[in-house]
Amino acid sequence: MATAEKEVIEITDRAARQIKKLMQNADGPAGKFLRVGIKGGGCSGLSYIIDFDDKQEMDSTFEIHDIPVVIDKRHALYLHGTVLDFKDGLDARGFIFENPQASSTCGCGASFSA
Repeated sequence: MATAEKEVIEITDRAARQIKKLMQNADGPAGKFLRVGIKGGGCSGLSYIIDFDDKQEMDSTFEIHDIPVVIDKRHALYLHGTVLDFKDGLDARGFIFENPQASSTCGCGASFSA
């Protein structure tokens, strides 16, 4: 696994706790990695991916807060410096991406352009 200096993203303590809850669920993703990435689409051009998945050939692996993470090397440029947080309030609930590489984002925060 990569060292902290080489991590592409940061995961906040709140997000890590929520991810670990999902991983420990009885129907959870045993033996899977947390995949963080991007895909084309959304109202701003690129959408975020967050899911549990197997490691693929083009992936870099990291361990953040004891969570095994994979990011496709082709996505790293768009995600470098991104903070993954979890909000649990009246105005927002769910995982939130704070991406310094985004030149603009949509109103819901699910997509961005670079």
